[in-house]
Amino acid sequence: MGDDGVTTLSKRDESQTDELTRDEIFTMLSNRRRRWVLHYLKQTEKQRVDLRSLVDSISAWEYDVPADELPWKKRKRVYTALRQSHLPKLDEAGAIEYDQSRGVVELTDEAAELQMYLEYVPARDIPWSHVYLGLTVVGLALTVLAQHTIFPFVELGGTALAGIFVAMFGVTAVVHTSYARRNRIGRGDPPR
Repeated sequence: MGDDGVTTLSKRDESQTDELTRDEIFTMLSNRRRRWVLHYLKQTEKQRVDLRSLVDSISAWEYDVPADELPWKKRKRVYTALRQSHLPKLDEAGAIEYDQSRGVVELTDEAAELQMYLEYVPARDIPWSHVYLGLTVVGLALTVLAQHTIFPFVELGGTALAGIFVAMFGVTAVVHTSYARRNRIGRGDPPR
């Protein structure tokens, strides 16, 4: 309990002003159970969640079986790992507030900043920055071809050229947005 009579849930030193480094964030998000904790907390409409509900959901996701069908030992394994390791790490990082004595967990505003680190590029994909750079090169090439009266590009007026650019970038932006939503914490299936 703090000097003002308010119980502080977070164990993080409030005088600490340093932000987490990228390495610390990647280390924290490298564990699937920690990603699932963040996902569950963003999905729930409650501000604070009891540890049992969190354990039941994460156990069900991990074993791909409804929580009420899981043996006690498997839920206990998840409970122990969350209570002793994952929740304290997320609390220390400032992503959640974890009151171990009450068994409640709460998402903090800082957790929203972690989202950008989950937009990864799979091994066989190209980074989105390269896609947008490629679109820019194509747009520049179309502009140069239209300006140098090269057939059939000479027939493109300014409005048609602008329409092509808007269509190219618009379709790409829609695909990129859809792709990013799949990796967003708190939406859809839990992140793997």
